[in-house]
Amino acid sequence: QVQMVESGGGLVQAGGSLRLSCAASERSFTGYVMGWFRQAPGKEREFVASMTWSGGTTYYAHSVKGRFTISRDNAKNTVYLQMNSLKPEDTAVYYCNTDPPTHNYWGQGTQVTVSS
Repeated sequence: QVQMVESGGGLVQAGGSLRLSCAASERSFTGYVMGWFRQAPGKEREFVASMTWSGGTTYYAHSVKGRFTISRDNAKNTVYLQMNSLKPEDTAVYYCNTDPPTHNYWGQGTQVTVSS
């Protein structure tokens, strides 16, 4: 079964940075739009950012625009999320998936905790 494997999360102070990585197991995502999503405690999972296969088009949630940058290395089948100027409200479990999400592809996510 295909799963995403997210990594790079951790505990960081407000204003700090983290870089998340997501590797897809067992298949290539040639041609797919890939995205990052997050779920904070007690809240529904929400869209964060996505990027087309060519990398020519990116989309960001309003709350992260200007602070987060999505990128991908198609040769490595890996997607990245560079997060700068982190805020406590960015605390969540971060997941990657196709955009729109494919139900069976959700991984375990990676925890990001931003302290004030």
